[in-house]
Amino acid sequence: MKFFLFILIKMYWLLIPEHKRRKCLFKKSCSNYVYDKTKSEGFISGLKALRFRIDNCNPNYSIMELDKEIVLITKMNNIINKKEINQSILNNQQ
Repeated sequence: MKFFLFILIKMYWLLIPEHKRRKCLFKKSCSNYVYDKTKSEGFISGLKALRFRIDNCNPNYSIMELDKEIVLITKMNNIINKKEINQSILNNQQ
């Protein structure tokens, strides 16, 4: 099953040029994150990572300062630390 997920991700990388992909909120792109998670922790962890990114990586987010640190709040109310946020997202907020 892990192989199937790898094939889907690699097909995505081959068929959709990087400049046509939606900008990810996270520093590590969603496809790279899921690929690495699947490779290191297995198929189930990869699926969980995919589900997390699908639920959270979308334009319905807020950036705010929380305890003197900049964070991103996703539509599912998950808090993402500044070190995990894509720099272009942070630049657009300033």
